[in-house]
Amino acid sequence: MTNAKLDRLDELYRRGEPIVMITAYDYPSGRIVAAAGVDVILVGDSAAMTVLGYGSTRDISIDELLVLTRAVRRAVPDLPVIGDLTFGSYEDSNELAVRSARRFVDEGGVDAVKLEGAGAMLPRVRAILEAGIPVYGHVGLLPQSVRTREGYRARGREPSQAISIVKDADDLAAAGVSALIIEAVPTPVTKMITDRLRIPVIGIGAGLEAGGQVLVYHDVLGFGEGRLPRFVKQYASARTDLVSAVERWAADVRARTYPALEHTYPITAEAFAEVQRQVGR
Repeated sequence: MTNAKLDRLDELYRRGEPIVMITAYDYPSGRIVAAAGVDVILVGDSAAMTVLGYGSTRDISIDELLVLTRAVRRAVPDLPVIGDLTFGSYEDSNELAVRSARRFVDEGGVDAVKLEGAGAMLPRVRAILEAGIPVYGHVGLLPQSVRTREGYRARGREPSQAISIVKDADDLAAAGVSALIIEAVPTPVTKMITDRLRIPVIGIGAGLEAGGQVLVYHDVLGFGEGRLPRFVKQYASARTDLVSAVERWAADVRARTYPALEHTYPITAEAFAEVQRQVGR
């Protein structure tokens, strides 16, 4: 079964053009990134922290992420949308993995699902593919496996770890994934994987050798607080601008300069006189 939206990404890969992927989590963010001309949207489990205020990606439920996924799909009917299988929604059995993937397709309208890791997850990948649902793989740093903030470190700096990541990438490609996301690994390891595979490799903190790049919407636009990952480049200061805007509105309210006349709805003197006549002054 072919998918015209995913086929467009394959065409970009064949032409050697970088694939632009970004996360989105609701209708407004979907409309914004679509207007900006991105190629593909990932409704990431990073919504756990960026949207819902949880401490890690492990905390968001499939029901919560599906609400966000549906909103994004309504925003971008013509773009490919990838749904992130949440922690606990696929690991335990092939049946669970297929059931969760089908929910993302049937309820969320996604074109493919993403899951983390290889090894014990390869049977899950194959089962989902056998059910007719495209899969994106994810190697390197696997956020769902991280339990503490200190665990968000680059992977593949040591030979044994790098070899393991390359093997995971090979195994996922052999299993039939449509594309691979590689996170927080050194550029030479990314190049090795990209050169070995014949599918799009999309990097996040993995250097220029990947066939595309993905970042979190809130990181790109500067919504967040605190220290950002090394690989993030901010292109706006949304949080600063939005706080300033709300501060100025609050100041106008307290000074009684908002709402001004142009922000109100008129009624004619005759109409209001009739209201007064009927209800009293």
